[in-house]
Amino acid sequence: YHVDFIGPLPSTNKKYQHILTIVDAFTKFTWLYPVRSTSAEDALDKLKVQQKTFGNPKRIITDRGSAFTSKAFGDYCTNENIQHFQITTGVPRGNGQVERIHRTLNPVLTKLSIADSTKWFKFVDPLQRILNSTFNRSTKWSPFELLIGVTMRNKEDLHLRDLLMEEMIEELQEQRDELRQDAKKNIQKIQAENKRTYDRKCRNAPSYQRGDLVVIQRTRFGTGLKLRPRVLGPYRIVKVKPRNRYDLEKVGNHDSPKVTNSSADLMKFYSQG
Repeated sequence: YHVDFIGPLPSTNKKYQHILTIVDAFTKFTWLYPVRSTSAEDALDKLKVQQKTFGNPKRIITDRGSAFTSKAFGDYCTNENIQHFQITTGVPRGNGQVERIHRTLNPVLTKLSIADSTKWFKFVDPLQRILNSTFNRSTKWSPFELLIGVTMRNKEDLHLRDLLMEEMIEELQEQRDELRQDAKKNIQKIQAENKRTYDRKCRNAPSYQRGDLVVIQRTRFGTGLKLRPRVLGPYRIVKVKPRNRYDLEKVGNHDSPKVTNSSADLMKFYSQG
């Protein structure tokens, strides 16, 4: 299970101020429990409700909130043989499955309870039904179908479903943008590393002059070339260009292009020995 609290929300008549969210990691089935606090007692009460029907999960993933770092919560997991993993502080994506649910639910609950913000609890059960009967992009099934094995018979509430789908699409777009930003950063990081490697090679490369005899590293090994020498040459440098680039002309008879160009990091002085 991925487990976390939403809240605080406006206090209801029954003093509910939070929602305990439990997400099954495999099926993505989601349970939403209105609770009065973020205490270990409230969290454990709902996990015991889960246990009556579904038994215990193999592991529970939480943040490091006080409910989950408490001795009571730790003792419960130990006694029930549940592995408890706490994500690193400041890295919410470690509990990303429940975080995504929260980013969808918060704005939907706000819109639904705009007339009376203390009535948000009335929408929790229908939202849970819609979440669990909706096609999931990751699994290609609805959570209900994966958990129970049949399609949920559900009275359609188009307004609720439209609100949820709107937020899910927005969340997907934000997630896509985040992935693209991560990809951009990774590309920039690799480019910077490549530049440092290239600059280091350039700094360490010998300085050649016009007229020097050199051999160059073979950079192509196509069909039939696997067993050929790894260097070509000798070549004479006929022109020195910026950034350690050189124009070369073949010297003698060997199976190499008559003229070519290369860079200092791919060249060595020719030795007749």
